[in-house]
Amino acid sequence: MKEAIREATAGIENGDGGPFGAVIVRGDEIVGRGHNMVTKSNNVILHGEMVAIQDACKNLDNSSLFGCDIYTTGEPCPMCLGALLWANIRNIYYGCSVVDNESIGFRDDVFDKILNVNRTKIKNMKQIDREECLALYEKYRHLNKKRY
Repeated sequence: MKEAIREATAGIENGDGGPFGAVIVRGDEIVGRGHNMVTKSNNVILHGEMVAIQDACKNLDNSSLFGCDIYTTGEPCPMCLGALLWANIRNIYYGCSVVDNESIGFRDDVFDKILNVNRTKIKNMKQIDREECLALYEKYRHLNKKRY
């Protein structure tokens, strides 16, 4: 999770997007990394998880990330969650919850309701290192950067 927080920190300090960083790990090796690039790229799909998936697939020369785990600073939105499932990610470790995401202005819960997302059915998701990720969210809250 420390590497995911580093990714997110770099992204928010550069004004790339929200406080969302992710790393994809196979064994003890980071095979993909990314952070939110929505603001910098003006592209709504470039969430940290999506950038990390793309990086890992390129680095592994494979569209399947079977056997890989992801560490992400925020609980994945429905789009990212779907992509992680399609990519065959084994375990999803996240720091801050959807409720925490809402506290800094993101609306994942709205999309969960529209899409009838039932996160309790996803057994391979686990929250870890919430306090460290909340500190990142606090840093983001106090930065004077463009928001979306």
